[in-house]
Amino acid sequence: MFCSSCGAKTVEGAAFCGACGRPVGTAAAGTSPVAPAAASTGFPAAPVVAGGGVNYAGFWLRLVAHLIDGAVMMIAFIAVGGITVAVVGVGFFRSLAAGINANPPAAGAPFPVFPAVLFGLILLVMAVFIVLSWLYYAWMESSAHQGTLGKMALGLTVTDMQARPVSFARASGRFFSKMITGMIPLAIGYIMAGFTEKKQALHDIIAGCLVLRKV
Repeated sequence: MFCSSCGAKTVEGAAFCGACGRPVGTAAAGTSPVAPAAASTGFPAAPVVAGGGVNYAGFWLRLVAHLIDGAVMMIAFIAVGGITVAVVGVGFFRSLAAGINANPPAAGAPFPVFPAVLFGLILLVMAVFIVLSWLYYAWMESSAHQGTLGKMALGLTVTDMQARPVSFARASGRFFSKMITGMIPLAIGYIMAGFTEKKQALHDIIAGCLVLRKV
């Protein structure tokens, strides 16, 4: 199957060309092209513009959505922390602080217990934060909403390169690819969403995803 606009080979059943982003088939007069997945799975049709091209989400819209999601995750993390303190008890943390401030052990003594516990708690907190973030982003982006709360608020959706809904596995790949994006100096991996052809950040390119804007 080939795209009628650019001639590139496309995936069988795809509604949009992965090369040029235009609809593969021709819709009836007065209607917009609709991906087959929309009719078969109940997912919304991919957003298109008047010329038939895909309406990609720009850098600034994505940044605002990211800030909203960051606030949501912070609230969730604080809630989890509050529940943890309530279950473990304030006394435990007071004892931990007292142990850390105590005199250092004598020479040759085993590794002190309290610093080890603190180090373990820090690792646990980091692990919980990563797992909560992963489940939030991957589950929401692979759901019928096709986006997190921040993206939903701004009318953005996450799709594959053919503008189809993504699976949980692909959404997970997109999430963990952000770790690579974050390693690029000066946030260039994220800024790429402002100047690449399909408004893709580095993690979008790695995971084969698009972020589209509803019209």
